[in-house]
Amino acid sequence: MCGIAGFWGKNGASASGEFMRTVEAMTAAITHRGPDSAGYWVDASIGLALGHRRLSILELSSAGHQPMTSACGRYVIAFNGEIYNHLELRKELAARGKEPLWRGHADTETLLACFSAWGIERTLNATVGMFALALWDIEDRVLTLARDRLGEKPLYYGWQGGTLLFGSELKALKAHPDFRAGVDRDALTLLLRHNCIPAPYSIYQGIRKLMPGHYLSISFSDGRVSQSVSPQAWWRYNDVVTAGLARPFAGSDAEAVDELEDRLSNSVKLQMLADVPVGAFLSGGIDSSAIVALMQAHSSLPVRTFTIGTDSADNEAEHAKAVARHLGTDHTELHVSSEDALAVVPKLPTIYCEPFSDSSQIPTFLVSRLAGRHVKVALSGDAGDELFGGYNRYLTARRVWQRMNRLPLLARRAAANTLCALAPAIWDRLYSAVSPVLPSGMRLASPGDKAHKLAEVLTLADGEAFYRRLASHWHNPAEVVIGGQEPRTLLTNPSAWPYTDSFEHWMMAMDAQTYMTDDILVKVDRAAMANSLEARIPLLDHRVVELAWRIPLHQKIREGKGKWLLRQVLYRHVPRELIERPKTGFSIPLDAWLRGPLKAWAEALLAEDRLKREGFFNPGPIGLKWREHLSGQRNWQYHLWDILMFQAWLESNT
Repeated sequence: MCGIAGFWGKNGASASGEFMRTVEAMTAAITHRGPDSAGYWVDASIGLALGHRRLSILELSSAGHQPMTSACGRYVIAFNGEIYNHLELRKELAARGKEPLWRGHADTETLLACFSAWGIERTLNATVGMFALALWDIEDRVLTLARDRLGEKPLYYGWQGGTLLFGSELKALKAHPDFRAGVDRDALTLLLRHNCIPAPYSIYQGIRKLMPGHYLSISFSDGRVSQSVSPQAWWRYNDVVTAGLARPFAGSDAEAVDELEDRLSNSVKLQMLADVPVGAFLSGGIDSSAIVALMQAHSSLPVRTFTIGTDSADNEAEHAKAVARHLGTDHTELHVSSEDALAVVPKLPTIYCEPFSDSSQIPTFLVSRLAGRHVKVALSGDAGDELFGGYNRYLTARRVWQRMNRLPLLARRAAANTLCALAPAIWDRLYSAVSPVLPSGMRLASPGDKAHKLAEVLTLADGEAFYRRLASHWHNPAEVVIGGQEPRTLLTNPSAWPYTDSFEHWMMAMDAQTYMTDDILVKVDRAAMANSLEARIPLLDHRVVELAWRIPLHQKIREGKGKWLLRQVLYRHVPRELIERPKTGFSIPLDAWLRGPLKAWAEALLAEDRLKREGFFNPGPIGLKWREHLSGQRNWQYHLWDILMFQAWLESNT
């Protein structure tokens, strides 16, 4: 795991010293992504510079140093990520007589040999891994930027003053002297809707994120760099969805469990490959417990596992400890206080290089910091919900929508008025008195807010609009962002929607390409890399993803519970009673913090005169939500956090 940066533009043979200083500054801005060493490659005659920060995971010697030149001398690469099947690729190269004289056992060297033998697209399709890379073809004078299938590794790029800038984080691009980009108000509307800025947009005008599964090839001819090219897809999630549903898994339940365990076990084994200590995040839930169980099955030594918890009665760390004890892992648990979590808040604008407002960023940073003190690599259980139907909305959305849709519009409006007649706090007290439990064994969190959210969707026209509303924070962000117009995304582009056999599968496919890619993977990457920790996600091996889309819905959601198939794999390793329990998680009391220890900080950032002076937000709707939140009339924690994370980011970036 590393960080890359570079630029391509104005050229001049006499400018090599200036180019070197610039690329050094760009890579220095992302030292946290690779604190072990730095490397640079410059060709001032064409204006190209590549930079690299290294977090040594494989091939710890100088044979893994980057930027790296291919054995044939044609290619130079700056590479961030891991190619888990690189040893298999070496065998294939040898079998075809394409094997170079290896200098070491770095996966970067393997990748270069494959590019030399097979070209761009064939090599990318042969990989199993996560990556973002910049590849310079010296012979054809073509620079290729590429990103992995699911978007685990970030890659920003854009033109500034006639110069192409690119890098793992915006911090690197901003270190270039030509960077002049202003805030993109249209992208800001997306932050308010989704609590993140989805690819291909970024917070800066003219700066884009390369989409997952895409590459961009830019040529140099007649002394100029071409600016007219567009990214090309080399892998499409929708194609996997279509192919999987067209050829569903036809075996028995037992055969399906065998197939998933075999494929996931192979992914875990590959992702344990490293020349440094490897551990895992363990929450005690289904996904992380399954990953740790398979890791332990492959290891003769206790696997290092890490959990954070609180002193609350529903502390999930106790469940993680029970799973760790059963599996025999070397478990580290850290109890954190509200003060520990609050201390992270001032760091968020620097951890995330653009505004990001998923509040689970705080516990993710804390557990990454804990793991980073002991290991350099940590496996994570992310992506189980999107692949195997784990979110509550998959269990309830269709049923709720179908029942709603049977009612006349007037009746739905009346029901919405009834739900809004009581404040969320009153609904919470009523729910607590009745104490209902969902079929999954979970208790409904924040029932009052959910009652008001239900009221908001009762009058929508179709299931897709219903889903979009569930996936939104601010419902009319263009009314809040001055001069902002919400740009098109997957959620608002029906022509790009996946074709599926059910509403549940449609939601899962949409979540995987939006919420998972633009929120969860960003959260994990930035939190881990801020602690110089490599996070790996075995469930995102594309072969596991392909199998998941062949699995019929009844083997994902059964008897009112999601992730049925993944549960069965886990139950082969961990007793059911350690897992079958209400899910709690590490709770951040953001609503209470905003009324208490964060109140003064928030009030300063949300002050009406300040918002007017800065000119990004209409203060009216923000002030209304702030007053309602402080009074306890409504819980607007997530809407306010969206605004606050931009305000804090703006303050630290001006």
